[in-house]
Amino acid sequence: MRKAELMENMDQKSTWDRFYTENNNRASTFKNFEWFFGFDSVKDFIMPLLQTGHHQDVLLQVLDLGCGTSALGLSVYSESSVPVRVTCADVSPVAVQLMQENIRHKAIKARHHSSRVEFVELDCTQLDRYFGSHSLDLIIDKGTTDALLRSREGKGKAALVLKQCLKVLQSSGSLLQFSDEDPDVRLLWLEAAVKEQGAAAVGFQEVGELRGVFYYCYHVTPHPVGQH
Repeated sequence: MRKAELMENMDQKSTWDRFYTENNNRASTFKNFEWFFGFDSVKDFIMPLLQTGHHQDVLLQVLDLGCGTSALGLSVYSESSVPVRVTCADVSPVAVQLMQENIRHKAIKARHHSSRVEFVELDCTQLDRYFGSHSLDLIIDKGTTDALLRSREGKGKAALVLKQCLKVLQSSGSLLQFSDEDPDVRLLWLEAAVKEQGAAAVGFQEVGELRGVFYYCYHVTPHPVGQH
């Protein structure tokens, strides 16, 4: 698949089915494909939120939004010291099947005996068809919103995904967007989008520079948080 074709159509299910099929066919064995970076680059943004949100004997509900074949959600599942239920969701059934097969073959174990992980085919513009309102503690978006915003016809879908995230997040929950988009641009979009949804706060931190590109963590919560 040509890069220009991919960039223009990243909001389309068929694009990702083709991308993951071609990517898998080129490899002799399965290998996770990471957009931007892997779990180790951002675990210090993710894991503290699980610790602060933990209540004894309650599974924290975590969503890896647009997981593709990334190991991010699996890493949260395998490294969290508190019990979590991680749902890795993607619109591409090809990606979901590859990840389901991978976890069966590798038998990846959780750090906490009560933790669970699942891979589901899900259109992220329709989260409320799978999750109840105010049911999730943490949503992790590594490049999914970026893909939509950069697509020819994806901006409306990006706004709808954000609306859905705020609908299914608990009032104490968090949405983390990992992106290479400059804060001058992303914050304006986020602040305008959340304003339409009601009360929500937006902050950001620098992830750092990787391979010459600066990355950021945008933190959206249904209640005010301190600006970083």
